[in-house]
Amino acid sequence: MSPPGPAPAHAPARGSVTLRATLAGTVVSVLLILAIVFGSRLLKDFDSALLPYAVATVFLAFGVAYRYTVWISSPGARRLFRQGWRSLFSAANFRKAPTALPKMIATYLGFQKFLGARSHARWAAHQLIFWGCILAAAITFPLTWGWFTFTGDSGAGPGYEMRIWGFKILGFDSLSVAGWLMFHGLDIAAVLVIPGASYFLWRRMKDRGAITGQRFGYDLVPLIALIVISVTGLLLTFSSIFLHGGGYEFLAVLHMVAVVFTLIYIPFGKFFHIVQRPAAVGMQLFKYTSRQDEQVFPCKRCGEPVDTAPYVENLRGTMRDLKLDFDAWAEYCPRCKRVLRGTAYLSHVKKGFK
Repeated sequence: MSPPGPAPAHAPARGSVTLRATLAGTVVSVLLILAIVFGSRLLKDFDSALLPYAVATVFLAFGVAYRYTVWISSPGARRLFRQGWRSLFSAANFRKAPTALPKMIATYLGFQKFLGARSHARWAAHQLIFWGCILAAAITFPLTWGWFTFTGDSGAGPGYEMRIWGFKILGFDSLSVAGWLMFHGLDIAAVLVIPGASYFLWRRMKDRGAITGQRFGYDLVPLIALIVISVTGLLLTFSSIFLHGGGYEFLAVLHMVAVVFTLIYIPFGKFFHIVQRPAAVGMQLFKYTSRQDEQVFPCKRCGEPVDTAPYVENLRGTMRDLKLDFDAWAEYCPRCKRVLRGTAYLSHVKKGFK
């Protein structure tokens, strides 16, 4: 057996990709550790009880940087990534469509309107999970890192101060509506996440299409983890208010384990699309600004529009990078592709059967 030949020039060696990814993960992790140390005023505001959460976020930072580096090392992702950033920082694009980027962020990232075209129920459930997780992350991460602190403004009484990096931001009454929202933000996030995650879990148990292709570790574990985190978080509040702390320690440990597991799982499971999605905004902007210039590529067979001309050329370039010999098919609309495949089958395959 002859030895394997060298890797193609367009594909980076696996060892070099792993080395770059490890280096990127290490740098990002070190930067986060430094941000925690200095952001908490040399750990003066750091709560040692939250150490497991902080350690998990460091692993999360490493994993996200590692996986992201590996992802954009592939020819297709690298080309889209570069084109997206080029469109994002293009002065010409800004002059042509100054409001395009805010619209893309709002509709594509914030409200994910593309999901509504598939199913209104799935869109609503996804919105509940999305905004619940955003709220939880905005509260949990700064508190875990010691960036946010809440202290009493006097020895007694309901008055509290919220400080960021040691600087007072605002004072509030813990018995007011604002105070209640401050201290129950994570409960609100849990109330949003539970119905959204439960819907998707129910759908994966009932929908035949979802059942056929689902994998337990990839599709079901993330939903179960979100529900466990949310339910145990609500039970902690229930225990402190109605049970005088009964079972609080057990619930706190269970909640911590679920959160730490989920944070470590994010870079290597289905949740990684949370990190990937913002990178697609640049590509959506690229397609949008091309349409503004009316650069629409017509199908070579029927003349119907396929997509923007720059996007079609970008797709062909990706196929050439991957050494795929059918990049010309990008110049045909989906219907004509099916017709041409059917015609080729009738002409070259079926006629061979008697």
